[in-house]
Amino acid sequence: MTPEEAERYVLSLELFGMRFGLDRMRRLMTALGHPERRFDSIHVVGTNGKSSTVRMTAAILSRHGLRTGAYLSPHLVSFGERIRIEDRDLDPAAFAAAVQRAAHAAELVNRSLGEDDRVTQFEALTAAAYDELARRGVEVAVIEAGLGGRYDATNVIPSKVQVLTSVGLEHTRWLGPTISAIATEKLDVVQPGGTLVLGPGLHPDAVAVARGLAAERRARIVETTEDPGIRLAALGSFQRRNFAVARTAARAYLRELDPAAVQAAAREVLVPGRLQVIGQEPLTLLDGAHNPDGIAALVESLPEIPGARRRLVAVISILDDKDAAGMLSGLLPACAAVVITRSANPRALPPPTIASLAGQLGGPPAEVVPAPAAALARARELAGPEGVVLATGTIYLIADLLRPPGRERASML
Repeated sequence: MTPEEAERYVLSLELFGMRFGLDRMRRLMTALGHPERRFDSIHVVGTNGKSSTVRMTAAILSRHGLRTGAYLSPHLVSFGERIRIEDRDLDPAAFAAAVQRAAHAAELVNRSLGEDDRVTQFEALTAAAYDELARRGVEVAVIEAGLGGRYDATNVIPSKVQVLTSVGLEHTRWLGPTISAIATEKLDVVQPGGTLVLGPGLHPDAVAVARGLAAERRARIVETTEDPGIRLAALGSFQRRNFAVARTAARAYLRELDPAAVQAAAREVLVPGRLQVIGQEPLTLLDGAHNPDGIAALVESLPEIPGARRRLVAVISILDDKDAAGMLSGLLPACAAVVITRSANPRALPPPTIASLAGQLGGPPAEVVPAPAAALARARELAGPEGVVLATGTIYLIADLLRPPGRERASML
């Protein structure tokens, strides 16, 4: 496969949608010779903060001299961003080779399944990632769960450390209607005798589930203190919390940390799509916050950013399965104006629907500009050179704004 063929193959698997269950994934691992057993792993689950925590944990481990890999989702521009070796995205040729091996395994697995049961996009990507991580000889990989935990395709690794970053009322259709139910699904990744790292500020119901499950599986619990007291390259108070979780996870795996290695990781790690600066005059920021808690953390962080106290114009797109009212309630009071757009994802809410809701909530003046790039340009006009523009609401909007012209469309899953 060429890189272009690999990307087209992965995109074609959207046809089979999102299906829970581990049977297909276990068969893929068998077909590939069980790569998931050839490296140690740290499994990260949670509602918010997973990708940042994965990147930061991997960076800390790498700076302790370990050959480290990571698996993340979703991506912004190319699928190769999801598989990282030693702080670098997988190059296109290596990604294509990994996908080709996973595609061959998927073909074998599909022959053993019913006609209405096929390997999904996320399963194929996860299989490609595990196989590539094993072939590259990584000693430890930090793995981000996709959705939930119990039936998520990533949950075939015998992880030594499991991390719960946060728990919020999201994806209730699949994970359950309460914090306890969602925490139970996410925490099923906890391994017998493992070490469970809990993020700061967890809901008491999530903590109760964690303690009960840890006792049942004889797992050790390690709690995270909120602020690591270290200056980070990544912007935002929420990233300090994420780094605190990452440092705790790295310590749970290594037992002891070198302060200089931790400091080096803090100085160097950036997280694309999270308070990412892409322009000046006006200061232009991209942030993939996609639920009320994420928006709250984003707004809390804005006063810390040099220049971000000026007139703020937001560019907003929200998916139809999100709490749009809760997100807008947190964001609109910080804005002088908003430009409402629609990401390329078919689940994006129609801009007039968001505009109507923003009006009902007493928001600032709003305009609708359906095309994301045009919406960003209009927001920059409204903000003026001395203002601030913030694009947020879904990672798919951020992907639309970062993707170069002519690139394959983004994954919708």
